[in-house]
Amino acid sequence: MTSPDELYARVFRRHAHPVSAWSRLISTPLLMVPLWTRRWWLYLPIGAWFAVNPVMSPPADDSTSFATRAILGEEAWTRDPTSDLRALALGGIASASLAGAMVASYHHRRIPAVVGTGFYMALTLEQWKLWAGRFARGARPPTP
Repeated sequence: MTSPDELYARVFRRHAHPVSAWSRLISTPLLMVPLWTRRWWLYLPIGAWFAVNPVMSPPADDSTSFATRAILGEEAWTRDPTSDLRALALGGIASASLAGAMVASYHHRRIPAVVGTGFYMALTLEQWKLWAGRFARGARPPTP
């Protein structure tokens, strides 16, 4: 039987595939669509996409991709988030930005919605830089 830690690591190895990581990041604006259109049922396919995305691709076969290093570094960080308070702070600010973008979308405020979503994505990339650095310091290749 697979332990929860093994399952967690397996999901992260798949999500570390560049296709999974990048497609999830660029899908962020989809979260605004149901709020803007008031078609709440759209959260069903969007939620399904966000649920399937981390496991849709094969495991990353090497760590040459920036996205792969970032996601594998994120896995290590999630096991001890207080080990890097910068990443924790960026995550908090990014979440607030996304929440603001979602409120702006609900109120049909295009510029704040776009800016908030873009800011969230930029902060996520900053987190990726921190996590990729963490992975590089640990320098462990993904195992299938």
